Amino acid sequence: MKVICIGNYPPRQCGIATFTENLVQSILKAASLEERNLAFEVIAMNDAGQEYSYPAIVSATIPDKLKKSYIETAEYINQSGADVCLLQHEYGIYGGESGLLLLALLRRVTIPIVSTLHTVLQKPSFHQKEVLKKIAFYSTKIVVMNSLAIDFLEQIYEIQRDKIVQIQHGVPDFEAFVGQLKPKPIAWENRKVMLTFGLIGRSKGIETVIRALPAIISKHPEVLYVVLGKTHPNIIRYAGEEYREFLKSLVVQFELNNHVVFMDQYVSEIELMSYLRAADIYVTPYLNKAQITSGTLSYAVSGGCAVVSTPYWHAEELLADGLGKLFDFEDSTNLSLIVNQLLENEIILKELQHKAYEFGKTISWPIIGKTYLSLFDQIKKDNLSRPTIPAVGFKISEFDITHLSRLTDSTGLLQHARTSIPYFKTGYCLDDNSRALILCLLAWNKAPSTRLRELMDVYLSYIVLMQQKDGSFKNYLTYERTAFIDDTSDDAFGRAFWALGCLVRYAPNDAMFQLGHEMFNQSVPQLDDIRYARGFANGIFGLYHYCRRFPDQEKFQILLESLAERLCDQYGRLRHENWNWFEESITYDNGLLPASLYLAYEVSRKAKYLQIAEESRLFLESKCFREDWLSLVGNRKWLRMNTDFDHFAQQPVDALAMVIMYESAFSATKNPAFVSKIIKSFQWFTGNNDSDISLIDPESKGCNDGIEEFNINRNQGAESTISYLLSNLIATPYLYD
Repeated sequence: MKVICIGNYPPRQCGIATFTENLVQSILKAASLEERNLAFEVIAMNDAGQEYSYPAIVSATIPDKLKKSYIETAEYINQSGADVCLLQHEYGIYGGESGLLLLALLRRVTIPIVSTLHTVLQKPSFHQKEVLKKIAFYSTKIVVMNSLAIDFLEQIYEIQRDKIVQIQHGVPDFEAFVGQLKPKPIAWENRKVMLTFGLIGRSKGIETVIRALPAIISKHPEVLYVVLGKTHPNIIRYAGEEYREFLKSLVVQFELNNHVVFMDQYVSEIELMSYLRAADIYVTPYLNKAQITSGTLSYAVSGGCAVVSTPYWHAEELLADGLGKLFDFEDSTNLSLIVNQLLENEIILKELQHKAYEFGKTISWPIIGKTYLSLFDQIKKDNLSRPTIPAVGFKISEFDITHLSRLTDSTGLLQHARTSIPYFKTGYCLDDNSRALILCLLAWNKAPSTRLRELMDVYLSYIVLMQQKDGSFKNYLTYERTAFIDDTSDDAFGRAFWALGCLVRYAPNDAMFQLGHEMFNQSVPQLDDIRYARGFANGIFGLYHYCRRFPDQEKFQILLESLAERLCDQYGRLRHENWNWFEESITYDNGLLPASLYLAYEVSRKAKYLQIAEESRLFLESKCFREDWLSLVGNRKWLRMNTDFDHFAQQPVDALAMVIMYESAFSATKNPAFVSKIIKSFQWFTGNNDSDISLIDPESKGCNDGIEEFNINRNQGAESTISYLLSNLIATPYLYD
């Protein structure tokens, strides 16, 4: 059997690195004791700008912020002959928001993955939750160290119970190292030693212990409190030694110089074990209840210390049944009472130490290593594989206009949001209100509702306000409704014209039909002024819907064909070898250009329109389907002739355009191959994208604004939410057809 482990590894100095080394060595030792041939490799995570002199077992490294390296590592794992990939997961190890870049590796690995979760949050952020859900999905088995984590995974992250295995945090087998332990430090002789160790930071709550010391020392002047450990490197990077200096100032304030020692060092495993065996009482005064795993706590128990701790989750579970004592967060008074009681009763103190030491034997690394090895064997025996996503395997949210309503007031639809909160400063625009009217009309046509009718009134009223006497439109209106910002474009006009054509076709009542018909005809003369490709395409969409309502109106079919001809002429001028496109660059809303020609073909049956639609679709497809999911041209850097493009800043409106393109292609040709493309394009919203997580916010019901290099853009503007809802309306029938 061969196993590849991913995680931090010594000489990198952190708790996960130490854990990974101990776990790997314990599994190897377990295999050796059973006289089994087990090959092990470690792929170590490197933090930004750092290199380490790793031992030979480390076969490769991943720079945490380099996505390409994650992808290359997945290919390496697949070709390595490994049977299992063992992943150590902790927030902060992997690049991207909440470790988002890790998903690029996991989605490509083809062997079973066992993921050890060091943190499971009860109240995760959007990124934390979505990333962990995806890690769990790709994992054949998930290992947690606390039973509460099992409840969280089931109830909060919706992970099936049969995937989850509880294996305790391993600890050293102290009895096996008795001869190697160092003697008690001379400075600790004749002292009652209280110890706290680990990487130092404000969340550790060490000030609580210092504030408790005067009441302890007044009764037990022999007490020495030792704070062992360096400041966490991330804290050093941003705040230096501010916290340590604060603690030292408290020591001076309470005149504790002879009773507090700071050992600012990173110690070896043997040194740590020696200090634990020499200490009398171990204190974990952490401030945060939401700590599901604490390696320092496990080590202290196994070292035979009398443990006194705040009631964070791991402490509550591990110290149950009399293995330690608990005191409330930041409660120095209660802490001093507990410590004094222990120091005043040697029998109780020794009993607590003995009980802890005996329990530690049940979770020693040899036992934990054997448990992991048995888990790997079971996976192999049961022939368990890495889970794969079925064709319709991305969770589809119900069609929900909650966020659309949130962004709508009596004037219209606001353009932007800060997260899910309406952002008044940028006011309203014609584009979004036009798209919103199209959305509501199509939704009404499928399932009428009072709320949809109310929203239609608002969006149409805005379009009425913006239309000028000559049929043109203004675009932007300030939130104060005191000024029009005259920035009319082909795009904005075309979208409004499209919405009016849709209104003519799908109006819910005669009054709206009459108004839409009048406004549509008023705008027709402006079609002559369109100069750009998207204006032509949007105009074709408007005329398509009009012609579907009035198929005998030859005048409007001629208008549609004239726009299609102008779009084809533009294509002909710019098309050349290796560039089958309508413009010199591929920018935004790209799918609408081929889509409009599919519709023009459907109305006219002119073969030229179909030919150019097919050529341009295939060209766009070659850029956006490089893998088995939709990967859009990002707006950070457009795709120009003979250049590459950015995948960052991908926008929902472009995914919508692809959904529309494939739906138009299917409508025009009835080729069933387009159905799978409709579905895959829609799944960009629900997680089948470069980030590998859904853009839909399950709380707000809005759609996030796009995919960035290291995160999802958490703003939820009108364009994004409309794009998702409209894609949902179009694609959902094909999902279950």
